[in-house]
Amino acid sequence: MKDFLSILRSSQLFSGISENELTSMLSCLGTRKEDFPKKAFVLRAGDTVGSIGIVLSGSVLIIQEDIWGNWNILSKAGPGQTFAAVYACAPGSRLNVSVIAETPVTVMFLNVKRILNVCPSACSHHSRVIRNLLSELAEKNLRFNEKLTHMGQRTTRAKIMSYLSAEAQRLGKYEFDIPFSRQQLADYLGVERSGLSLELGKMKKDGLLDYHKNHFVLRL
Repeated sequence: MKDFLSILRSSQLFSGISENELTSMLSCLGTRKEDFPKKAFVLRAGDTVGSIGIVLSGSVLIIQEDIWGNWNILSKAGPGQTFAAVYACAPGSRLNVSVIAETPVTVMFLNVKRILNVCPSACSHHSRVIRNLLSELAEKNLRFNEKLTHMGQRTTRAKIMSYLSAEAQRLGKYEFDIPFSRQQLADYLGVERSGLSLELGKMKKDGLLDYHKNHFVLRL
């Protein structure tokens, strides 16, 4: 894990923990590292999990998929970000989402029982990790509520504006990159890609924004 210590330290889960502290913790957190090729399932809907996933390299998509194979993208996780924490913290619960490797990805899994319970060595840093975990779960719940707000808008334009407005407020600036490709953004907002592209073009023409690929500049 030494090659990924800088990534792990950037993770919200290990916020406020030094490199030496992190190194000592990894030996008692029941960690394992796995590599997955692009488009591989990291976790499948219906699985039960007892570990929190942290992306070490690459990125994953958290999706819901119907029986016809249609995707609804719930979120995306890149280096240092976690996934499946809610399910790992609810023993016996089954995933109602799947996690797919958007790119070739390396993932570290942490045994949630080792995090929530005092380890045999009585590691003094567990309480900080638990606080960080609660904070991260709360933040993800807020982001999911934001997604519901975006999808609840009546028109494609309103959904786009709701999403971009929330990103601008979260980042505190009007120029930013979004984590999604055009197709992924359409899936995330629950709209057709053609309709999304059409509305973005109209919004650019109306002087509301400018964009190139996933880079956006909002105009007031």
